[in-house]
Amino acid sequence: MNRISNYKDVSNRIVNWMADYIKLSGMNCFVVGVSGGIDSAVASTLASETRYNVIALSMPIHQDPYQQRLSDAHLRWLSGKYVNVKAEKIDLTNTFETFRKDLERYATDKHALANTRSRLRMMTLYQFAGQYKGIVVGTGNKVEDYGVGFYTKYGDGGVDIAPIADLYKTEVWELGKHLGVDSRIVEAKPTDGLWDDKRTDEDQLGASYAELEEAMEHGTGSAVEVLKKFNTQNKHKMEPIPTFKL
Repeated sequence: MNRISNYKDVSNRIVNWMADYIKLSGMNCFVVGVSGGIDSAVASTLASETRYNVIALSMPIHQDPYQQRLSDAHLRWLSGKYVNVKAEKIDLTNTFETFRKDLERYATDKHALANTRSRLRMMTLYQFAGQYKGIVVGTGNKVEDYGVGFYTKYGDGGVDIAPIADLYKTEVWELGKHLGVDSRIVEAKPTDGLWDDKRTDEDQLGASYAELEEAMEHGTGSAVEVLKKFNTQNKHKMEPIPTFKL
């Protein structure tokens, strides 16, 4: 992708857009989840650049140790660099296990449980947003949000503002470099962190982000059919809820 020639300009435009939005909303702060991945790192940094208050939350659930170290490192960097950032870590592992135990035989599907992790995090973000009059910041990129629908409905898809949803993944990586995000986060293989077997996004999608971007932008390349498949099966996430009308 060569859509962006000046990442400083893009960063400034997004930051100003976010600042204008929160000013008009009358809310007090941004609330953003930090997973240790590039998308949440960039989204949380952009929110911090607005100089409005930011609550950055790490919400581990049986988290891979390396992912958690990256999340912890980003929180330390954010709160050290920006005086408007409050970093919090809320371990939701016991909450998740209580949910699974209480449902017992109705909580055996691994995919459903992976989505439950995401929804528990969404609930936590909105608890903080309700407590502190905040706006929940989305961390999805263009491929995930509008291409393949690679997010959890009413999980990480439940947000108030989407600062990077018009940026392709490769553009988010470049923006992360510009913003000074930890190189380990920039270089890490993308993963949603919802599975115990450490599967990556590419493992789940069957194509790289660069391949999916080519399919989205030009309708060419090896991932065209992959894009069509996921876009079709996840269309229910990306379109308004079907409503019967008299």
